[in-house]
Amino acid sequence: MGHVCNDSAEKLADAIIDAQTIFVVGAGRSGLAMKSFAMRLMHMGFDAYVVGETVTPSITEKDVLLIGSGSGSTSSLVVGANKADAIGATICLITIDENSPIGKLAAMVLTIPAPSPKIDRELGFRSVQPMGSLFEQSLLLTLDAIVLLLMEKTGKTTELMFTRHANLE
Repeated sequence: MGHVCNDSAEKLADAIIDAQTIFVVGAGRSGLAMKSFAMRLMHMGFDAYVVGETVTPSITEKDVLLIGSGSGSTSSLVVGANKADAIGATICLITIDENSPIGKLAAMVLTIPAPSPKIDRELGFRSVQPMGSLFEQSLLLTLDAIVLLLMEKTGKTTELMFTRHANLE
């Protein structure tokens, strides 16, 4: 986690603040982390949607598509990134591999250095956890850190965010 670039996190936070609408997407466990981030964006008052949900509107050139993908090459996410790019939306990626197909499309990439069986590169350390677990856990923590950064930049407080918490449960 100490190797995540603070400048990239700042740029991502600024892109979110500047967007009209934020769309988030990921596949599998990365997708679950992205959904939790969409919830926090909503708590802060951002117009945020999860790609693929029935209530998600169309994306425009004023919007951000934030993709969480360890490999940056998951086929369904590449298709969505290409479509968003053709529309003119800003693509942001959180990934292990900045040189991935989505990384090459993205306006900004935040890299999380985590070992993964999908990516063949030497990081200088290994994880005992299976598959992409270290990336997925690091993604959730990174997104929570970005929430704190957004709170700082926008002046939102936990108390204010809690007023937007679901109350029909």
